[in-house]
Amino acid sequence: MPLSQGNKAYKEIKSMILDGRLKPSASYLETELADQIRVSRTPVREAALRLEREGLVIVRPRRGMQVVPVSTDDMAEIYQLLTVLEPLAAELAAKRNLSESEIEPMERATQEMEDALAEGDLVTWAEADDAFHALLVEASGNRRLVEATERYRAQVHRARMTTLTMRPSPSSSTKDHRSLLQCLRNGDAEGAGEIHRAHRAAAGKLLVALLAKHSLDNL
Repeated sequence: MPLSQGNKAYKEIKSMILDGRLKPSASYLETELADQIRVSRTPVREAALRLEREGLVIVRPRRGMQVVPVSTDDMAEIYQLLTVLEPLAAELAAKRNLSESEIEPMERATQEMEDALAEGDLVTWAEADDAFHALLVEASGNRRLVEATERYRAQVHRARMTTLTMRPSPSSSTKDHRSLLQCLRNGDAEGAGEIHRAHRAAAGKLLVALLAKHSLDNL
Protein backbone atom coordinates (compact mmCIF):
# COMPACT_ATOMS: atom_id res chain seq x y z
CA MET A 1 0.00 0.00 0.00
CA PRO A 2 1.46 3.41 -0.97
CA LEU A 3 2.41 5.74 1.88
CA SER A 4 0.12 8.68 2.58
CA GLN A 5 1.66 12.06 1.79
CA GLY A 6 1.94 12.79 5.52
CA ASN A 7 3.74 9.51 6.24
CA LYS A 8 5.98 10.00 3.22
CA ALA A 9 6.98 13.45 4.44
CA TYR A 10 7.56 12.15 7.98
CA LYS A 11 9.75 9.25 6.89
CA GLU A 12 11.82 11.31 4.45
CA ILE A 13 12.37 14.28 6.76
CA LYS A 14 13.25 11.98 9.66
CA SER A 15 15.70 10.12 7.43
CA MET A 16 17.32 13.41 6.41
CA ILE A 17 17.73 14.38 10.07
CA LEU A 18 19.19 11.02 11.09
CA ASP A 19 21.72 10.84 8.26
CA GLY A 20 22.77 14.47 8.62
CA ARG A 21 21.34 15.97 5.45
CA LEU A 22 19.36 18.33 7.68
CA LYS A 23 21.91 19.92 9.99
CA PRO A 24 21.64 20.37 13.77
CA SER A 25 20.47 23.85 14.85
CA ALA A 26 19.60 24.75 11.23
CA SER A 27 16.09 25.90 10.29
CA TYR A 28 14.16 24.80 7.23
CA LEU A 29 11.03 26.32 5.71
CA GLU A 30 8.02 24.17 4.86
CA THR A 31 8.24 25.29 1.23
CA GLU A 32 11.83 24.17 0.71
CA LEU A 33 11.21 20.79 2.35
CA ALA A 34 8.01 20.32 0.34
CA ASP A 35 9.97 20.99 -2.86
CA GLN A 36 12.66 18.46 -1.92
CA ILE A 37 10.18 15.74 -1.03
CA ARG A 38 7.73 16.66 -3.81
CA VAL A 39 4.67 17.01 -1.63
CA SER A 40 2.54 19.99 -0.63
CA ARG A 41 3.19 22.07 2.49
CA THR A 42 0.41 20.41 4.53
CA PRO A 43 2.07 16.97 4.79
CA VAL A 44 5.34 18.69 5.70
CA ARG A 45 3.58 20.60 8.47
CA GLU A 46 2.01 17.36 9.76
CA ALA A 47 5.41 15.63 9.67
CA ALA A 48 7.09 18.51 11.50
CA LEU A 49 4.57 18.36 14.34
CA ARG A 50 5.06 14.62 14.62
CA LEU A 51 8.85 15.02 14.69
CA GLU A 52 8.50 17.74 17.32
CA ARG A 53 6.69 15.26 19.57
CA GLU A 54 9.67 12.93 19.13
CA GLY A 55 12.08 15.67 20.20
CA LEU A 56 13.87 15.90 16.84
CA VAL A 57 12.72 19.38 15.77
CA ILE A 58 11.19 22.57 17.09
CA VAL A 59 8.39 24.05 14.98
CA ARG A 60 8.51 27.84 14.77
CA PRO A 61 5.49 29.63 13.22
CA ARG A 62 6.43 31.35 9.95
CA ARG A 63 10.06 30.29 10.43
CA GLY A 64 9.73 26.60 9.64
CA MET A 65 11.31 23.91 11.77
CA GLN A 66 14.65 23.82 13.53
CA VAL A 67 16.58 20.58 13.96
CA VAL A 68 17.26 20.04 17.67
CA PRO A 69 20.97 19.51 18.36
CA VAL A 70 22.10 16.75 20.71
CA SER A 71 24.98 17.41 23.11
CA THR A 72 27.29 15.08 25.00
CA ASP A 73 25.31 15.76 28.18
CA ASP A 74 22.06 14.97 26.34
CA MET A 75 23.49 11.65 25.18
CA ALA A 76 24.61 10.75 28.71
CA GLU A 77 21.07 11.38 29.99
CA ILE A 78 19.51 9.44 27.12
CA TYR A 79 21.65 6.39 27.82
CA GLN A 80 20.78 6.58 31.52
CA LEU A 81 17.15 6.15 30.47
CA LEU A 82 17.77 3.46 27.87
CA THR A 83 19.89 1.49 30.35
CA VAL A 84 16.80 1.28 32.56
CA LEU A 85 14.02 0.97 29.99
CA GLU A 86 15.45 -1.52 27.48
CA PRO A 87 16.57 -4.11 30.07
CA LEU A 88 13.02 -3.95 31.44
CA ALA A 89 11.77 -4.64 27.93
CA ALA A 90 14.16 -7.61 27.68
CA GLU A 91 12.86 -9.03 30.98
CA LEU A 92 9.23 -8.62 29.90
CA ALA A 93 9.94 -10.23 26.53
CA ALA A 94 11.59 -13.24 28.20
CA LYS A 95 8.60 -13.67 30.51
CA ARG A 96 6.24 -13.86 27.53
CA ASN A 97 7.71 -17.17 26.34
CA LEU A 98 8.12 -15.92 22.79
CA SER A 99 7.60 -18.34 19.92
CA GLU A 100 10.40 -18.96 17.45
CA SER A 101 8.49 -16.95 14.84
CA GLU A 102 8.48 -13.98 17.24
CA ILE A 103 12.20 -14.35 17.90
CA GLU A 104 13.08 -14.84 14.22
CA PRO A 105 13.14 -11.11 13.27
CA MET A 106 15.67 -10.46 16.05
CA GLU A 107 17.67 -13.51 14.94
CA ARG A 108 17.66 -12.15 11.39
CA ALA A 109 18.82 -8.69 12.53
CA THR A 110 21.66 -10.26 14.52
CA GLN A 111 22.74 -12.32 11.50
CA GLU A 112 22.70 -9.14 9.40
CA MET A 113 24.97 -7.50 11.98
CA GLU A 114 27.42 -10.42 11.84
CA ASP A 115 27.42 -10.44 8.02
CA ALA A 116 27.94 -6.68 7.88
CA LEU A 117 30.86 -6.84 10.31
CA ALA A 118 32.48 -9.59 8.25
CA GLU A 119 32.26 -7.30 5.22
CA GLY A 120 33.38 -4.19 7.11
CA ASP A 121 30.06 -2.48 6.42
CA LEU A 122 29.49 -0.44 9.58
CA VAL A 123 26.50 1.46 8.23
CA THR A 124 24.55 -1.74 7.57
CA TRP A 125 25.72 -3.05 10.95
CA ALA A 126 24.34 0.04 12.71
CA GLU A 127 21.02 -0.17 10.86
CA ALA A 128 20.61 -3.85 11.79
CA ASP A 129 21.55 -3.05 15.39
CA ASP A 130 18.89 -0.33 15.53
CA ALA A 131 16.36 -2.79 14.13
CA PHE A 132 17.26 -5.36 16.79
CA HIS A 133 16.71 -2.90 19.63
CA ALA A 134 13.37 -1.78 18.21
CA LEU A 135 12.22 -5.40 17.81
CA LEU A 136 13.32 -6.26 21.35
CA VAL A 137 11.23 -3.48 22.87
CA GLU A 138 8.24 -4.41 20.70
CA ALA A 139 8.58 -8.00 21.95
CA SER A 140 8.01 -6.75 25.50
CA GLY A 141 4.34 -6.26 24.64
CA ASN A 142 4.36 -2.91 26.46
CA ARG A 143 3.16 -0.16 24.12
CA ARG A 144 4.31 2.65 26.38
CA LEU A 145 7.81 1.25 26.55
CA VAL A 146 7.85 1.24 22.75
CA GLU A 147 6.79 4.88 22.64
CA ALA A 148 9.26 5.96 25.34
CA THR A 149 12.31 4.30 23.79
CA GLU A 150 11.58 5.10 20.15
CA ARG A 151 12.15 8.81 20.68
CA TYR A 152 15.54 8.30 22.32
CA ARG A 153 16.80 5.67 19.88
CA ALA A 154 16.38 8.16 17.03
CA GLN A 155 18.59 10.65 18.85
CA VAL A 156 21.17 7.97 19.65
CA HIS A 157 21.25 6.97 15.98
CA ARG A 158 22.49 10.42 14.96
CA ALA A 159 25.37 10.28 17.44
CA ARG A 160 26.27 6.71 16.55
CA MET A 161 26.42 7.41 12.83
CA THR A 162 28.73 10.37 13.47
CA THR A 163 31.12 8.26 15.57
CA LEU A 164 30.82 5.01 13.63
CA THR A 165 34.38 5.01 12.26
CA MET A 166 35.90 6.29 15.52
CA ARG A 167 35.03 3.28 17.64
CA PRO A 168 36.65 -0.17 17.92
CA SER A 169 35.06 -3.03 16.02
CA PRO A 170 31.64 -3.65 17.64
CA SER A 171 31.95 -7.43 17.65
CA SER A 172 31.13 -7.65 21.37
CA SER A 173 27.79 -5.94 20.72
CA THR A 174 26.75 -8.70 18.35
CA LYS A 175 27.85 -11.36 20.85
CA ASP A 176 25.64 -9.69 23.47
CA HIS A 177 22.69 -10.02 21.12
CA ARG A 178 23.38 -13.73 20.69
CA SER A 179 23.45 -14.21 24.47
CA LEU A 180 20.26 -12.22 24.85
CA LEU A 181 18.48 -14.30 22.21
CA GLN A 182 19.36 -17.44 24.13
CA CYS A 183 17.84 -15.95 27.29
CA LEU A 184 14.66 -15.12 25.38
CA ARG A 185 14.45 -18.69 24.09
CA ASN A 186 14.97 -20.04 27.61
CA GLY A 187 12.49 -17.65 29.20
CA ASP A 188 15.32 -16.36 31.41
CA ALA A 189 14.07 -12.89 32.38
CA GLU A 190 16.79 -12.21 34.93
CA GLY A 191 19.56 -13.16 32.52
CA ALA A 192 18.02 -11.13 29.70
CA GLY A 193 17.81 -8.06 31.90
CA GLU A 194 21.39 -8.40 33.17
CA ILE A 195 22.87 -8.93 29.71
CA HIS A 196 21.02 -6.03 28.16
CA ARG A 197 21.71 -3.70 31.09
CA ALA A 198 25.45 -4.29 30.75
CA HIS A 199 25.16 -4.01 26.95
CA ARG A 200 23.46 -0.60 27.04
CA ALA A 201 25.70 0.71 29.83
CA ALA A 202 28.86 -0.20 27.88
CA ALA A 203 27.50 1.32 24.66
CA GLY A 204 26.59 4.55 26.43
CA LYS A 205 29.97 4.85 28.14
CA LEU A 206 31.79 4.38 24.83
CA LEU A 207 29.62 6.79 22.86
CA VAL A 208 29.72 9.58 25.44
CA ALA A 209 33.52 9.21 25.72
CA LEU A 210 33.88 9.50 21.93
CA LEU A 211 31.69 12.59 21.79
CA ALA A 212 33.72 14.23 24.55
CA LYS A 213 37.08 13.22 23.09
CA HIS A 214 36.27 14.66 19.66
CA SER A 215 34.34 17.68 21.00
CA LEU A 216 31.20 16.63 19.15
CA ASP A 217 28.64 18.67 21.04
CA ASN A 218 26.19 19.74 18.31
CA LEU A 219 24.83 16.62 16.60
